[in-house]
Amino acid sequence: MLIGEVARRSGVSARMLRHYEALGLVRPTGRTDGGYREYAEEDVRRIFHVESLRSLGLSLRDVGRALDDPGFAPAGLVDDLIRETRRRIAAETELLTRLRRIDAAGPAGWEDVLRAVALLRALGSKSPRTRQRAALAAGEDVPVPVEALVEAVLAERDAVVAGALRWALAQAGQEAAAPLAKGLDAPSGQVRERAVRALAELPGPAATALLRDALDHADPVVRRHAALALGARGAGDAVPALVGLVVEGANDVDAADSLAALAAGPASADRIAAALVDRLGSAAMEQPARRRLAQALVDIPGPAATAALTALAGDEDRAVALTAAYGLRLRGRAGGP
Repeated sequence: MLIGEVARRSGVSARMLRHYEALGLVRPTGRTDGGYREYAEEDVRRIFHVESLRSLGLSLRDVGRALDDPGFAPAGLVDDLIRETRRRIAAETELLTRLRRIDAAGPAGWEDVLRAVALLRALGSKSPRTRQRAALAAGEDVPVPVEALVEAVLAERDAVVAGALRWALAQAGQEAAAPLAKGLDAPSGQVRERAVRALAELPGPAATALLRDALDHADPVVRRHAALALGARGAGDAVPALVGLVVEGANDVDAADSLAALAAGPASADRIAAALVDRLGSAAMEQPARRRLAQALVDIPGPAATAALTALAGDEDRAVALTAAYGLRLRGRAGGP
């Protein structure tokens, strides 16, 4: 067969066939009287072998070794190809992610695209200062996809940079709630904490709903941040969790402040006082926890809290009794019940 027919049968261009010949990969068996290359069936089979090996990612040099070197073992080369393919897939996946994020930012022109690319690179910088500047820019007028900010928040270890990123996410609004929620189920406890802290600073009902769900989370750190955030939002259903924080001694001062803020209305004050008194009456309650509960009760207004403090003024635990007496004096000076 002449080179034109071989090219048609194999799908390999005549130019490439000449290149294979120059490299010694596929040499035509003979020549016609006119000096044209003439390929035998065996030559055509070798061409298909070359193409098959090239389809696996082998270089032409390695293809030649594989076909001609009897001692050439494929195992090592295949392992190398697997590693290189994985690296290439990772790089292509990263590129695809970057493109999707730029598309999600809705750039109006190439200037916006260039600014978004620069911002995404800055968010991935090794320099905390560069990442912080990028976070602050993302919250202003540079278009940046929310998912990129969420990924940066969940990965950030520097406290200052993390605060800037949370601020930037808060500017994005409720759109950030759903991607942040995925972080609550991350295998890493640190990532879960970063997710709930970011949700705590996110405005809107979507974030509030997720924080309510987080009150039942398996991770106590997530539950703690969710309870404090809900208390700051005035959510009364966070009261049991906040009382629990006072008992545990985990962020108990913050929890007590949230309870005091939630007790602004008479009905809420009586309910919170009843919850604190109920825990105080537990036989298994240890002394430090009782003292924290009594201290929290001091800041709760209303007759129910006053009655509870009056009873506690005679408590066997001197610290509890003194705390209750102090609370009653404050109420007397304020002229309240």
